[in-house]
Amino acid sequence: MANTLFTNVRIIDGTGAQPYAGEVLIQGNRISRIGRGARSLPVAGVTVIDAAGATLMPGMCEAHTHFGWTNSKTLDAIQKLPHEEHTLWAAQVAKQYLDCGWTSCVGAATPKPRLDCVIRDAINSGQIPGPRYLAASQEITVSGSLGDDLLPHLPFQELSFGCIVNGTEEMLKAVRMFLKYGVDSVKLNLSGDNLVPGADALTSWMSDEEVAIAARETKVRGKRLSCHARSSESVKQAMRHGFDVIYHASFTDDEALDMLEAQKDRIFVAPGLSVIIRLLYEGEVVGIDNNTAKGMGYERELEAAVNSMKAMLKRGIRVLPGGDYGFAWAPHGENAKDLGYFVKYLGMTPMEAIVSATKWGGEMMMKGKELGQIKEGFLADLLLVDGDPLSNISILESQTKLLAIMKDGQFCKQPEIQSARTRWSQTAA
Repeated sequence: MANTLFTNVRIIDGTGAQPYAGEVLIQGNRISRIGRGARSLPVAGVTVIDAAGATLMPGMCEAHTHFGWTNSKTLDAIQKLPHEEHTLWAAQVAKQYLDCGWTSCVGAATPKPRLDCVIRDAINSGQIPGPRYLAASQEITVSGSLGDDLLPHLPFQELSFGCIVNGTEEMLKAVRMFLKYGVDSVKLNLSGDNLVPGADALTSWMSDEEVAIAARETKVRGKRLSCHARSSESVKQAMRHGFDVIYHASFTDDEALDMLEAQKDRIFVAPGLSVIIRLLYEGEVVGIDNNTAKGMGYERELEAAVNSMKAMLKRGIRVLPGGDYGFAWAPHGENAKDLGYFVKYLGMTPMEAIVSATKWGGEMMMKGKELGQIKEGFLADLLLVDGDPLSNISILESQTKLLAIMKDGQFCKQPEIQSARTRWSQTAA
């Protein structure tokens, strides 16, 4: 593994501190030394990259990732891709996320039972390129709620992107199956969703007994619990049963906020604003105009979600980017729009949005003491950015603005040798 010195960089270290000019030395897969100002670190035997003032920042973490989502127009279409093609698709999407600067991703559900585990293991073994990845189960749901796409005349579990259970025995069997496959987290759909007729975002369908058996079995195996929870009641149910990751949390009353705050050092919230925003204002691609989206409840949910997230941030609850990408109206590769949504809708500064994607992302990856910051001894997951994301957060949406991408001390995207922004030289050993 080559050693690398980034010199003449403007460093955003991921802590929220003001950026500074300096140099960063990478040895092996770790950040070895950081120099402030123009002084030069000893660089015998390393590749020197003069970044000409470009921004160096930690790689980002996508907190709500579905590699298996197929950019489809409907929920049921996700599962229709055959297993073999679906695996190839997910591998391609994993590389796409890395190419967009997401050096870590947290799986939020997979449409086929083992798909996430297969992709994670292939990344870890070097068979395919991709970010650091935590693999998820299918979305475990109950009949009639989000994830149940079965038609009465087609009673085959594999035709639904969710794993459908009814009662504690079926829940126990499903959870143990996913744990056997080696998932890092088990996901339950505790609420409905406005995309599901008769089971909208305000509904909560899973019984406490079903949730309790899933929580007990998951925790005893040392794995994490995540949930789709849009309704206030589902958020409170998640807190009662010790869930670690809450997806959406659009509707929260004071009791729910108090419960979240009481566990703020343990839990993570990823609201997935893109699904709501994009359907409201760009849903024509799937035949949903603004009036239709409003009728489905998305204007009301966006207002509630914005208020909920603002309240959480004031209480010190970690809110991370991760927008449920992988639908026709919010396709893979546009994930960095979430940072702009955090700034526009939640009132975060660009620096706060970057901290949520880097420092908090490292913590969500369960590597908070070695990932998500530019700090000596930390893992070398880095982005070299052409421009200043603090002045214009949207530049992180452009792959062309990512001059270099490094994961674990190795370049996934090399800076171009002839680039006007980047100069290379080799020092003698």
